[in-house]
Amino acid sequence: MATKKTGHRLETEIERCRSECQWERIYELVKQLSTKLISNDDMAELLLGEGKLEQYLKDNPLKQGASPRGLRPKLTDVRKHLTAALDRGNLKPEFMQEAKLIMAKLNYVEGDYKEALSLYSKVGLDDLQLVASPPYRLRMIAEAFATKGLCLEKLSVSSSTNSLHVDRDQEIITCYEKAGDIALLYLQEIERMQMANIQNRSPKPGPASPDQELSFFLETGLQRAHVIYFKNGNLTRGVGRFREILRAVETRTTQNLRMTIARQLAEILLRGMCEQSYWNPLEEPPNQSPLDDPLCQEHGTKRYALSRRPKVYMGENIFCPKENTEEALLLLLISESMANRDAVLSRIPEHKNDRIISLQSASVVYDLLTIALGRRGQYEMLSECLERAMKFAFEEFHLWYQFALSLMAAGKSARAVKILKECIRLKPEDATIPLLAAKLCMGSLHWMEEAERFASMVVEFGDKSLEFKAKGYLALGLTYSLQATDASLRGMQEDLQRKALLAFQRAHSLSPTDHLAAFYLALQLAISRQIPEALGYVRQALQLQGDDSNSLHLLALLLSAQKHYHDALNIIDMALSEYPENFILLFTKVKLESLCRGPDEALLTCKHMLQIWKSCYNLTNPSDSGRGSSLLDRAIADRRQLNSITLPDFSDPETASDSSSLSRPESPLHLFVSSHLPHSPPKPDQIIKAPANPELSPGPQDPPLCSVHATSIAASRVEQALSEVASSLQSSTPKQGPLHPWMTLAQIWLHAAEVYIGIGKPAEATACIQEAANLFPMSHNVLYMRGQVAELRGNIDEAKRWYEEALSISPTHVKSMQRLSLILHHLGRYSLAEKILRDAVQVNSTAHEVWNSLGVVLQAQGHDDAATECFLTALELEASSPIVPFTIIPRVL
Repeated sequence: MATKKTGHRLETEIERCRSECQWERIYELVKQLSTKLISNDDMAELLLGEGKLEQYLKDNPLKQGASPRGLRPKLTDVRKHLTAALDRGNLKPEFMQEAKLIMAKLNYVEGDYKEALSLYSKVGLDDLQLVASPPYRLRMIAEAFATKGLCLEKLSVSSSTNSLHVDRDQEIITCYEKAGDIALLYLQEIERMQMANIQNRSPKPGPASPDQELSFFLETGLQRAHVIYFKNGNLTRGVGRFREILRAVETRTTQNLRMTIARQLAEILLRGMCEQSYWNPLEEPPNQSPLDDPLCQEHGTKRYALSRRPKVYMGENIFCPKENTEEALLLLLISESMANRDAVLSRIPEHKNDRIISLQSASVVYDLLTIALGRRGQYEMLSECLERAMKFAFEEFHLWYQFALSLMAAGKSARAVKILKECIRLKPEDATIPLLAAKLCMGSLHWMEEAERFASMVVEFGDKSLEFKAKGYLALGLTYSLQATDASLRGMQEDLQRKALLAFQRAHSLSPTDHLAAFYLALQLAISRQIPEALGYVRQALQLQGDDSNSLHLLALLLSAQKHYHDALNIIDMALSEYPENFILLFTKVKLESLCRGPDEALLTCKHMLQIWKSCYNLTNPSDSGRGSSLLDRAIADRRQLNSITLPDFSDPETASDSSSLSRPESPLHLFVSSHLPHSPPKPDQIIKAPANPELSPGPQDPPLCSVHATSIAASRVEQALSEVASSLQSSTPKQGPLHPWMTLAQIWLHAAEVYIGIGKPAEATACIQEAANLFPMSHNVLYMRGQVAELRGNIDEAKRWYEEALSISPTHVKSMQRLSLILHHLGRYSLAEKILRDAVQVNSTAHEVWNSLGVVLQAQGHDDAATECFLTALELEASSPIVPFTIIPRVL
């Protein structure tokens, strides 16, 4: 009785060791077998033959694509053991089948493919049962199908009939697919058995089970089928095979394989499949797909059935992607989590190869994540993913650089600059990196000293690359030019402008074919009021890049500075024919049309801008309420009769009092073409016709309501915060999407208001200002325009209050300073008016209106000589002043 129990326990242990591939223990267990249990030791022969063969393959692993040939002396004992077990024929039928499967595997290793196929035919490989089979037997069957597929691939088809080729290819693929499915089933069974052993472990446990490894044949079965599909041009079936493997319940052994397959499938989805050819992972693949090679003859569903299949993930709450980018992103996020979990971070020499492999695997995943998330514009999410990759990134330039670029795209400029500094340390010979850092510093960050340092770094590269050296001087010139704009002292401004001019000239001499060098040189000359020289260089820029919008815009401004307003307007029209949705050009067009074609055309352009804004952004105006549609929607709705547009009923007391005498208030975009009443021009002491401020002219590159001055940048942040608070008190509807579209919309209304002020229409101007105030109630531009309307009505005290409020938000707003000083002059407060005007001159020394006002104030105080100098300066500046300031044009790399 004890002998039977001992024999049963020994057989169970042998079965477990065979399942877990513990071949070293097989030799010890064979010695313990009793001859009473195994007749003639045939089972021992089988076990020894299998154990020695597997140990040989472990010590001498096969490689994909290699063709084993010839007898191997080390396998002689294996053949002896297996031949002895087969020749005596004393084994049970199931063990006899196992012996033949092992012998066929030995024949493949020695290169006898026909004999291996003959043995598989005798065994009846397709008829072997999977139900109730022990795990080791599942492994043997899976390896047998993989080996059969390899043998079929090695043997050429004797007949040239095409149908035989197709049948052979299908038979090979079927063998690999069966091998892969049974291999997954085997690995799931092994993991289930090991988990059960852990849970039911006795107080005196045996040796721990080692981690399972994929053998050459199991790995071939799992990976070879989709390779053949892709090779034959059948992308649909290949993707389907990928999905089948990924849907199977995961095991520890298949984790690396799943990560590889997930990454490969994601790459196919991103690069080889569009939304039209995509199908749901839970659906059957289409019989015909544009993905497949038209000459591919293999379509349809599986042609084989298995009595037992691997378990797959199922349930009601399982997420299923709906399109290719979504599925690719899901696969890549899974791969990323696996790559992070299995990362090899040790820096000791023994782990160098593993660390390199881990890094390469993770880098591929993050590169694909960059493609997938970049297509969706999800740069915030991408930067978070790449931040997790920093554990791999020690001294790895590629990951650091990707992280920096993602931060730039996500708008995290300050962090991006810090990461770019590390990139510069890792790759000091690359000039593009400090150029990127300089661009960020002189852009949204406005770190001029840092920008100058990065630009100087590129210049100091020497003559290694003249192209990049020219870019370095270009960046340096832009830095000096922006610093001059920020400078508070006139002498410092002139010194920085001179440095900027020299840097641009150096850049142009190093790269005479670069249109940007010629353009920025022309712009700097224009800012320095050297108009003829600037015209020459801007024409050079247009010869090099004839469709550059900034160069065309600068040419128009230079012509307006020479008072050739009609020519300037023609240039703007030409530029708008190429860039019809460029708001910065349209704003300048409004100014020019007011002078050349009258206010009717200017207001028509404002309405056109509203239509463009509506079509471009498709956002809901937060100023809309239950009282009726907003002015924008009313303006856009009626494209035929502009004079029938009406204003909404504003709750603002000013607006109500202004329009109380009107039964139907007139639209701000009412075109005076429909009116037959003559209009009297406004009085010079009531309204100023000053050129627009840079803050009132947004461009696609810069936020429209942000000044280029460092102090105005701070002011714009204050007014944004105040506007958000005020808006939240006025309405519960927040602005949708990014801030830039709403800033542009506010500027459109302010430009329309300025046109109405110019023709003496305070009610309509107030309505337009109210629309801008609904968006940004605490904007200094809005408050300034309210002051303009108050002046137009003759309410001097109210205008003074609005200008003071505008300056409390933006202390360097030159227009508010100039108008407030004139009011103070009117009230007899000459000293304070002079102080404000001198401060305004320090902020902008080229504003001729400020010099003229300063002359008026000085004359009133009896300082005739100083007043004369101010008047002469104003005349000189006015003679070369454009319709809008040159600084309206963005100065960025």
